[in-house]
Amino acid sequence: MSDAAPSSPATPRIVHCVKLHEDLPGLDAPPWPGEIGQRIYAQVSAKAWKLWEDRQKMILNEYRLLPWQKEGQELILKHLEEFFFAESAALPPGYVPPAQ
Repeated sequence: MSDAAPSSPATPRIVHCVKLHEDLPGLDAPPWPGEIGQRIYAQVSAKAWKLWEDRQKMILNEYRLLPWQKEGQELILKHLEEFFFAESAALPPGYVPPAQ
């Protein structure tokens, strides 16, 4: 008999988030297909993914992208990689944040 407590399905998976530089609950599944999805799943917290979802909406609107078109998907992927894995993520040219 083991003294270790069995892992509960309700126990969140913890990752060291590359965006927020903290140990936080991770995503439940890879959010994107392929290698980039696995990388995000392994290194990005659910909290940081929510920040990305907000940024993605802004990018889609500013560039007037249609997410089902190849060009839109490629641009979103570029911004996604920059958002999580580059030193700084650039905003679209001319972007003005909404008034609070």
